[in-house]
Amino acid sequence: MMGMPLEFQTMIVTKGKEQRVKDNLFLLEKEGYRIYPLDIPLEVKRTLQSETSGQAIVKKIELANNRTIVTYELVSLHSIN
Repeated sequence: MMGMPLEFQTMIVTKGKEQRVKDNLFLLEKEGYRIYPLDIPLEVKRTLQSETSGQAIVKKIELANNRTIVTYELVSLHSIN
């Protein structure tokens, strides 16, 4: 029997692939299965090496077909120079 690969995330890395659902609510689809903490602020970054662009609260995680869909609300945005 083979185990399911699973990653635990402590930040949201968008790589510019986030989609705005409405207002400050975004959807992000990632490859593989990933678990994000719900209802606590997490850093949002465009890439792993980039500066933090803001903070978001994950509202929902959907796992299916080796993909993770994260729905999150942006709660603060840092100015990008």
